[in-house]
Amino acid sequence: MICNRARVIVVGTLVLILLWLSSSSLLRLYYLLRMPFVWKASSADAIISQQHDDFDVTFADYDANYSTYATGIRPYIPRRIHHIHLGLNSPPKNWLDARAECLKHHEFWEAHLWTDDNADSFVQENYPHLYAMWTNYPFNVQRVDALRYMILQKYGGAVLDFDLACKRSLEPLRRFEFVAPAANPAGFSIGMMLATPNNPYVHALVDNLPVYNQVWPFLPYATVMFSTGCHYASTIFTLQSNRTSIRILAGPSDQPRMHMLNGVVNTPLFRHFGSSSWHGMMRD
Repeated sequence: MICNRARVIVVGTLVLILLWLSSSSLLRLYYLLRMPFVWKASSADAIISQQHDDFDVTFADYDANYSTYATGIRPYIPRRIHHIHLGLNSPPKNWLDARAECLKHHEFWEAHLWTDDNADSFVQENYPHLYAMWTNYPFNVQRVDALRYMILQKYGGAVLDFDLACKRSLEPLRRFEFVAPAANPAGFSIGMMLATPNNPYVHALVDNLPVYNQVWPFLPYATVMFSTGCHYASTIFTLQSNRTSIRILAGPSDQPRMHMLNGVVNTPLFRHFGSSSWHGMMRD
């Protein structure tokens, strides 16, 4: 009797969800749910490697003074580093220390700090058609995530989470047009992204923000991840017809998680303090 009642509840819930969703919403949900299953095949040619890119993913070959210019490699990504902090609470000291470490390793890069004081006017002036949506996101982290894409599209450079303390310069990655670290078990992290200005893929991320702007009742994490977060960005990646210039930074075959930013980790590029920044922005 209990099992039958549970089945009725589950089936009834699914029917209500299907009735609530439009046909276009169902298609988006399909794309979002299939992402983990198609990611490996979709990203196979995007993974940076020694064989295909002549690039050492351990970064052991690149000293602190490495320059793309000096090695004769054309750099695509400008020397700009962006950090974002929106909300009422000030960044904790360890985040400020982490940003200071990144600025120390990028002293010749333009440094930009985006806060409520300048982010609002930036979106209003450069993306007026998205301004109302952006200001009305139910969670602050959605505003932060969407702002990442807008900043990258406009200015290019590197956008970093506040809780990433740099251990070295990101200079070697400037040879690519877009790069982000692999996530576990699928997709990539938007905690670190580097891109050229007006990058076609970043353009797609910005253009699809209204399309995927949907609140999932009683599912705050799904609302964030499916509308602006890593899952959203990874889904848009799988829908690109041309992914040749989009690069994913993973580790060598014997250490595929080398650059993953899941939890408190040390990678060749960063000390990551964990997911506290994400949870904090959910509350602001």
